[in-house]
Amino acid sequence: MINTANGTISTSSSSANAQSPGLKTYFKTPEGRYKLHYEKTHPSSLLHYAHGKTVTQVTLAHLKEKPAPSTPTSSSSSYSASSGVRSAAARWLGAGNGSRTLGFAGGNGGSKSIGSTSRIGSLGASSSSNSINNMNFDGKGTYLIFNVGDAIFISDLNSQDKDPIKSINFSNSNPICHAFDQDAKDGHDLLIGLNSGDVYSVSLRQQLQDVGKKLVGAQHYNKDGSVNNSSRCTGIAWVPGGDGVFMVAHADGNMYVYEKNKEGAGDSSFPVVKDQTQFSVSHARYSKSNPIARWHVCQGSINSIAFSHDGAYLATVGRDGYLRVFDYSKEQLVCGGKSYYGALLCCAWSMDGKYILTGGEDDLVQVWSMEDRKVVAWGEGHNSWVSGVAFDSYWSSPNSDGTGETVMYRFGSVGQDTQLLLWDLEMDEIVVPLRRCPPGGSPTYSTGSQSSHWDNISPLGTLQPAPSIRDVPKVSPLVAHRVHNEPLSGLIFTQESVLTVCREGNIKIWMRPGVGESHSSNSETVLSNSLKDKPFVSSKIGSSSYKQ
Repeated sequence: MINTANGTISTSSSSANAQSPGLKTYFKTPEGRYKLHYEKTHPSSLLHYAHGKTVTQVTLAHLKEKPAPSTPTSSSSSYSASSGVRSAAARWLGAGNGSRTLGFAGGNGGSKSIGSTSRIGSLGASSSSNSINNMNFDGKGTYLIFNVGDAIFISDLNSQDKDPIKSINFSNSNPICHAFDQDAKDGHDLLIGLNSGDVYSVSLRQQLQDVGKKLVGAQHYNKDGSVNNSSRCTGIAWVPGGDGVFMVAHADGNMYVYEKNKEGAGDSSFPVVKDQTQFSVSHARYSKSNPIARWHVCQGSINSIAFSHDGAYLATVGRDGYLRVFDYSKEQLVCGGKSYYGALLCCAWSMDGKYILTGGEDDLVQVWSMEDRKVVAWGEGHNSWVSGVAFDSYWSSPNSDGTGETVMYRFGSVGQDTQLLLWDLEMDEIVVPLRRCPPGGSPTYSTGSQSSHWDNISPLGTLQPAPSIRDVPKVSPLVAHRVHNEPLSGLIFTQESVLTVCREGNIKIWMRPGVGESHSSNSETVLSNSLKDKPFVSSKIGSSSYKQ
């Protein structure tokens, strides 16, 4: 139980981590206070680290009503803290921000809106966990899927219970990444990638129905590293609108394209990569092979992948410090560029596909423009590596011009400095450096004449070098708040809240200003109507690849 009356947290659970006296249960923004509503974690007694520690990643999964001839009669329809959540993997749940699953850390795929008939129960209305063991259990609701140690945990976002409702253990390797597709046309909607390179697809509903602690009804890909010599999975995403196609990124710089309905019979080998530094695509030699293609992206690990929300483009960031943006259907490199320093760890798309956020070892949040094909702003505010970034697609700019065009963007970032930072970015007001500097002086800034970094759009397919620190406008955070005691690994924005997660597997749900007061008897109607016009974006958060 969380008591925030005096700004501190007390809990009746003896296993719960005590809130540090230095951590507040709210933070202020111009719109009002974001308040800590509750937390999610895992039973420490269930953890096993036989295969080494991993960084927790979280996927937000909205499970639709089970297709059936008859309508369920149960009146307790479940809702997850913001049924406006981004879903995962088909769009990209991936937030990457992801595809039809965050569609991450995120939005991996095409937008889907929730109809007015969607029923959303009030936040915190927990359903009986006993029904989980019932094979007739519908499972409708929103869930948090997260990995800790050798296990995957599933928590009901509707419930304020700290502990998960389901755990799945892996005996030979640790789960690293996962993605969910709320629009999957058959049962398999959840992907799980392991440290061993193995990949599984399963039905989330089927896992919830089963009482055991092992995967049930799973399809296994890259078994025992048969495709890529057991290179670690680092990212996974459903291809938006791909009808069961998904991509898996690995630590060896390769991405593989799979079809979930293929058994993988036949030869699945690919030619040796001749030049590790060059992008190349190879297709399977046989129609029955699975994976169906290999994308060699870079030398060294790919750390994160994210599809644009329309599925047209795929962004990757890697150990070599480069962001790369690909035209997915054409299998071509469009643009990209290098960080100011070190590896890039995370990336996320804006809903309109105009901008990409990246974060990494230079402690900066970089804003990349697809139109200009270059960095257009640096966010300075973190004191350590930036491990998660996401646009807030549910935030409305107070100075909207009424044209439907986004004139200001709100986005968030988290880092190993344990801080959540919120940023507002108005591109029309970005102040850019002048072309020339006074001799021996610092550059002056103006909205007029621009520096050479801004002169020309980069040629298609060009990777830009790291820009000079003088050439990129700097932005400062709107909010900087220490939200956990441990380094953070990701964040998700939902219609009602912001979710933050630390690398040790503790999740906090921060309610937006005014949301707590609005949870009255009519909240179901209000929320249902408010979701009509909001696309469902799949979400996933967490970076699996920074140092332990």
